[in-house]
Order: sequence, then C-alpha cells, then structure tokens
Amino acid sequence: MLEEIKQTAAWIKAQTHDFAPEVGIVLGTGLGDFAEAIDTEYALEYKSIPGFPVSTVEGHKGRMIFGRLEGRRVVAMQGRFHYYEGYTMQQVTFPVRVMQQLGISCLFVSNASGGINTSFRTGDLMVITDHINLMPNPLIGPNMAELGPRFPDMHNCYDKALIAKATAIAEEENIKLQYGVYVGGTGPTFETQAEYRYFKAIGGDAAGMSTVPEVIVARHMSIPVFGVSVITNCGLSDEVGDHEDVQRQGRKAGAKMQTLFRRMLRDM
Repeated sequence: MLEEIKQTAAWIKAQTHDFAPEVGIVLGTGLGDFAEAIDTEYALEYKSIPGFPVSTVEGHKGRMIFGRLEGRRVVAMQGRFHYYEGYTMQQVTFPVRVMQQLGISCLFVSNASGGINTSFRTGDLMVITDHINLMPNPLIGPNMAELGPRFPDMHNCYDKALIAKATAIAEEENIKLQYGVYVGGTGPTFETQAEYRYFKAIGGDAAGMSTVPEVIVARHMSIPVFGVSVITNCGLSDEVGDHEDVQRQGRKAGAKMQTLFRRMLRDM
C-alpha cells in the first residue's frame, strides 16, 4: 500500500508540475461548490488518478482541485469516498495518505450530518471537537511505520488551536457556531430514532457516515485537523430526511462554511 501511495503522489506531482499544497480540504455532501472559490491551477478527475476509487454518491463531483485560496496553496477533494460504497477503509483513506505525500501540513474536513443535540437547528455549523468511531478502524492491518506509529494517540485529534481560531473568526464574522462530538457510522441507511437516542446517550452531538476514517489516518501521520459538520436535519425530531434534502441544506450552509474556511486560511 505504501508503494502505491507514493506512486500515485509521484503521478500527481508530474501532472501538476510539482504543485506543493500546504492545506488539504475534504468537501462533503452538498459542499462541493466551495471548490469554485479556489483559483484553480489544476483539476484531476478521480477516475484518471492511479489507485483512486471513484465517487459514486450524488453531490460528490469526483475531482481533486489544486490552486490558491486566500494566498495559500490548497488541494481540495470535491467529493469523498465512503465505506458504504463498498470500498475498503484503506481505499476510503487513500486520498488523505496521498495528500500527505504531496506535502500538506494541515487538513480541513467537512460533512453533512444529522443533529443529535436538541439545541441544534437545521443549517447550523458544528465545529467537531471529538468523535466516536462506529466503523472499522482504517489502521487495522500491517502498520506503515514510515507514516506513523502502530498505536497513535487520538487525544486532541481535532486541533484545539484551530478551533480557537475558528471561534474568534466566527465572532468577527457574526457566524453562529455549535460545538460537539461527531458519531461516525457506516450507513448507508439514515439512523433510526433508537440509534439517535443511543448516540445521544454515549455522548454524540451529530451523526454521519464519513470523516472519522480520514481524521484517524491524518492523526496517524501527525497532521493537524479542523472539522466542521453542517447540520442538515435534526435526528430526534419527527422530520423525515432524504439525500436530496441533505444536499440542499448543505449548499445553503456552504456560504457560512466558505467564509470560515477562507478566513482561517488567510489568518493561519
């Protein structure tokens, strides 16, 4: 796997003339339009990248965007991969491994999620302060010691300094932020009411089907992470959600997330 990661990174470097991104950004469901704000220099379709899976989910365009945003060199994933698509956890997290080889020193992750905390409302932005993993761990199997330790510590897996920076920016920009624990499950079914009650009982504030594997491998490689969930429905209410509504709510909240991410890049 390590050799494949290195070969893919080398191929991308050749295609982008050694473009060296400082920050990686993973854009979740309904949030792909954020990429339009990037001053794009190179755009690579996933299907053209050696070793990459192909995103099969509506709302995930399936491109890596290389360019500049607020003076920073960034690489953005316009769509991600999920365990429920039938990929292994190693395939799901492969792009984060590749981004590390390309040179990123920080990772921003985003997702659409169902609210568990009863104080949350549809359209809120939740800064992820911690997570609960209910998926297979992507580090199961032989450890790639060149990338990180066998038993990586998950304390402070969402960087406290970046969270503090986001809080200060949100106050300046008059953006309301929520804070909480993200519960990562396999999907693809939306959660039952009983599952939401269980997630609440174990300390969750929002639930989704992604992000956690990416964060685990990023921290395995000692990359600082900042994460945001867009609350697209309130799971403990009687409202019935569907994927189209998740995309719609994600796009509506995307403007706030874009402001937050841009200011964080500018002020880093």
